[in-house]
Amino acid sequence: KMRSMLVNQLHGLMGEYGMALPKGWAVMLQQAAAALSEPKNNAIPELLRPALLEQIQQVRALSEQIKALERQLGTWQRHAEDCQRIAAIPGVGLLTATAAIATMGDARTFHSGREFAAFLGLVPRQSGSGGKVKLLGISKRGDRYLRTLLIHGARTVLSAQRRPGRQLDPWLKQLLARRAPNVVMVALANKMARTIWALLAHGRTFQRDYRGAGATAVAG
Repeated sequence: KMRSMLVNQLHGLMGEYGMALPKGWAVMLQQAAAALSEPKNNAIPELLRPALLEQIQQVRALSEQIKALERQLGTWQRHAEDCQRIAAIPGVGLLTATAAIATMGDARTFHSGREFAAFLGLVPRQSGSGGKVKLLGISKRGDRYLRTLLIHGARTVLSAQRRPGRQLDPWLKQLLARRAPNVVMVALANKMARTIWALLAHGRTFQRDYRGAGATAVAG
């Protein structure tokens, strides 16, 4: 978040002086540093250049700190059996796997995968009367960080499967025929949360084509 804030601020400040920068932060830093180091470039005031160059250095320093933390997490993950088990789920990367382990603790404290998904705010709110129940948007309660990671992971899986030449998962194909892509993405994040719980609570390993009795879970 800190890096994003600094990068956005840099975009805004240099944009005020007519310098449009690319979206990717790594390429953006290179172009910004090159523009600020060019003596013949009169678009940026001389008084402002040192402050902007210092901000670029702050972004680079934060990036190195992020890489160091990710290396530490990767080292821990390689020695954590539970973390490796759930990292095999499509859409669950290093940050999601470690965050899930840290958030859940003992998976058996949750009675079901749905209870864990509800804890993360990934189940729809319900409203109605007279025996008629209307499903609304997700509750967005619980752990916002892990919920966001799961949704981003689901977006990545959905995007990859919808590329030309790829075969879409039948479950996703059926949902996309009836629901909007964003709804399908959240449904997939919910399914990922349930799969994480199933693997950890029952000590199982991930099996892509697994179909449980009476369910469409992908955990085995």
